[in-house]
Amino acid sequence: MSEFLHHLNFNLWYYFKPPWDSGISPPELLDYLADHPAGRVIDLGCGTGTNAITLARHEWQVTGIDFAPRAVDLAKRKLQKANITARLSVGDVTRLVGIDGPFDLALDIGCFHGITDRAAYLASLNRILIPGGHWLMYGFFKSASTPRGSGLSAPDLELILSKGFQLISRQDSMDKRGRPSAWFLYNRP
Repeated sequence: MSEFLHHLNFNLWYYFKPPWDSGISPPELLDYLADHPAGRVIDLGCGTGTNAITLARHEWQVTGIDFAPRAVDLAKRKLQKANITARLSVGDVTRLVGIDGPFDLALDIGCFHGITDRAAYLASLNRILIPGGHWLMYGFFKSASTPRGSGLSAPDLELILSKGFQLISRQDSMDKRGRPSAWFLYNRP
């Protein structure tokens, strides 16, 4: 599928109920928030703003970005209704044009595993995270039978380490569709 069609497909999902948009922040994020002081956070692939609201309620200064204009529009409405202030924009997580750090935390729930230019994403992440900043990332893994398309692979995890990120923790599980997945917490030295 071309990148244009991929973006169009995701944006169209937001006119309905995307299966990934549960409206509930995951326990892994809540655990992180319980153990770390508030600071500046960027929500990469922020979707409809569920986690932006959770982060803001925990006193984080939130910036969110998503390539789906419909998702960002819905997120802005949800934040306004919740009386939450956050900076949300439509954009490319591999470029982060107009977004400057430094950020203490980058949150990515299902974004990194779906993009093609992962090296550019990591370069942008390195640029905006403070030294010692964290990257909390969730992704599912590619199956051996479908090596193309979305999903993480061993070379992706090697790429992350080669770009200077240090793995703090990894929690393996299965997603709702039965695919192997994991939560990762990385540190930018």
